[in-house]
Amino acid sequence: MFEKILIANRGEIALRIQRACRELGIKTVVVHSEADRDAMYVRLADESVCIGPAQSRDSYLNMPALISAAEVTDSEAIHPGYGFLAENADFAERVEKSGFVFIGPTPESIRTMGDKVSAKRAMIEAGVPVVPGSEGALPDDSQEVLRMARETGYPVIIKAAGGGGGRGMRVVYTEAALLNAVAMTKTEAGAAFNNPEVYMEKFLENPRHIEIQVLADGGRNALWLGERDCSMQRRHQKVIEEAPAPGIPRRLIERIGERCAEACRRMGYRGAGTFEFLYENGEFFFIEMNTRIQVEHTVTEMITGIDLVQQQIRIAAGEKFTLRQRDVELKGHAIECRINAEDPFKFTPSPGLITNWVTPGGPGVRVDSHVYTGYRVPPYYDSMIAKLITYGDTREQAIARMHIALSEMVVEGVSTNIALHRELMQDARFHEGGTSIHYLEHKLSQRP
Repeated sequence: MFEKILIANRGEIALRIQRACRELGIKTVVVHSEADRDAMYVRLADESVCIGPAQSRDSYLNMPALISAAEVTDSEAIHPGYGFLAENADFAERVEKSGFVFIGPTPESIRTMGDKVSAKRAMIEAGVPVVPGSEGALPDDSQEVLRMARETGYPVIIKAAGGGGGRGMRVVYTEAALLNAVAMTKTEAGAAFNNPEVYMEKFLENPRHIEIQVLADGGRNALWLGERDCSMQRRHQKVIEEAPAPGIPRRLIERIGERCAEACRRMGYRGAGTFEFLYENGEFFFIEMNTRIQVEHTVTEMITGIDLVQQQIRIAAGEKFTLRQRDVELKGHAIECRINAEDPFKFTPSPGLITNWVTPGGPGVRVDSHVYTGYRVPPYYDSMIAKLITYGDTREQAIARMHIALSEMVVEGVSTNIALHRELMQDARFHEGGTSIHYLEHKLSQRP
């Protein structure tokens, strides 16, 4: 086992990794920008290193600064968390070439799955169902592009091969709009991701967003840890996640879960990962794989009792992978609400000083947050300041506990989206379960 790990991230995930390390008896080195100097996890770390100014490009995205911090502190491994450089194959490669262990997949796996075209090809080879569309990048031949769209059937969606997080995509409903949409998406993709390749998929009208959590040791040992429903979204950004997904037959989940595990075996995948699917009319369609820990890993931990961050560390350290599929037992139901410092209905960011911070408690309540009274939310990063998770024997109990927890939570000094979450916990369609990825956008559009 490692003696010292450098945490190359910030916010709640930096604290989450730190807690996992402390439980394993591992010393932690926390890097921070000048804006995060007073963060709780910085004070709790065994060592801390300032890696630059507030702007991400000068600190958390600064590869030489991160490698130097690991060198001067004699760290053995680097945990990237999520976001920033977590899915950057070049960073993973530099970490390993510098003599450190990257706590995550191999650079090759990150490259394959980070490019949506190569990822789709890998899934087809592994027998994982994919959304109908082009098998690779769209050709330059406009007539061929038009033919492919007719064969796929409108509406189609044009996506950047190197995209993610809801960026680099455009829905096309008519043939007349197709070629212009392809050209625009290529231009945007080249500017945003340094990769102008785009591909085409059938645009599903009312799908759900279902994902499968996997763990693998880089060899033949790979397992899946149930599913999550992340359909409550706004502009492709998740707002609420839950596990398991309500209303989907277990035989379908088990079939797709085993295919994901087999895909991991075929590609020699190492560590934690998530296969993301659109689900419509009883069918799953692969959209992408996240080669890192997810924000919503918490709900899987609650229903399996498995610490995913510790498993990442153990696998990276080369410990024998003792978990087997028969050991994975799903119990109860868990829900996560992402608490953001933003206007609850206009969604404008609300950085500033938190003058009062009171978190809820009680049975089945978990709060993952780096925030405290007197903490100043910086304007430079993602607006998420906490994750509120509730667990219950049933989905109804988990929702009831979340409703109570939200009513107890107090955040003063900045605006938050708690009011939106309270409203959703009383929403009849959410209580039924199975809303599509478009439900929240439609609901918000109907507000007076």
